[in-house]
Amino acid sequence: MIYYKSEEEIELIKISSLLVGKTLAEVAKIIKPGIKTIFLDTIAEEFIRDNNAIPAFKNYRSYPNTLCISVNAEVVHGIPGDREIKDGDIVSVDCGVMKSGYFGDSAFTFAVGVADEKVVGLLRATKKALYLGIEKARIGNRIGDISAEIQSYCESNGYSVVRELVGHGVGKKLHEEPEVPNYGKRGRGIKIHEGLVIAIEPMINMGRKEVIRLQDGWTITTADGMPSAHFEHTIAVKKDKTEILSCFEEIEKTDNVYLTKI
Repeated sequence: MIYYKSEEEIELIKISSLLVGKTLAEVAKIIKPGIKTIFLDTIAEEFIRDNNAIPAFKNYRSYPNTLCISVNAEVVHGIPGDREIKDGDIVSVDCGVMKSGYFGDSAFTFAVGVADEKVVGLLRATKKALYLGIEKARIGNRIGDISAEIQSYCESNGYSVVRELVGHGVGKKLHEEPEVPNYGKRGRGIKIHEGLVIAIEPMINMGRKEVIRLQDGWTITTADGMPSAHFEHTIAVKKDKTEILSCFEEIEKTDNVYLTKI
């Protein structure tokens, strides 16, 4: 069952979503070659708790950390640890928070150091696909219109779309109905109504679409070892507009010489 949100609920989700963006901006300030992913996770958890919120991912279905940090061929759900980020890595950082009983969810993929130009192109295309999908999230359209727009753009640029992982509703739970695939057919799926709050999150591979789960039970990686990118916004469909509740602005204005602008 889909739970449509009131204006008051949307504002609470927005507060949580904006805090996610600020948390990712804290990561953006310090990410660089040589830094361990567990350190980024520690900084994020401290920042979230200092803002009177709870890390949404930590202990969710027994997940052990605050962030999902996925590097290069890792698509999503990478577990922070002693791994050191290297020059040229792309690093997907996915974060969620819960504040005042409502969740926010967002993700951003960073290019650290001197990244390969083709890989940076993948990141830019994935981010562009996110915003194209958001444009289709309006009253009267269907979820398939979002999905098809993302798939069409990415595949027309030579990339592939992960099938096994999808976007989702957001609210009093981190994951609610409906599912929001990044592939599909226009005019299919549920009709979009006012009050729908969803996380749209393209997960796009440079090579083949197939993925595998690693032995840690969480990390999803591309089957062919080629890079993957991931960007995510939480959005709300309102009567007269669609509003992006999360925010990349704090991330993108971070002055970190080790980051490529995406």
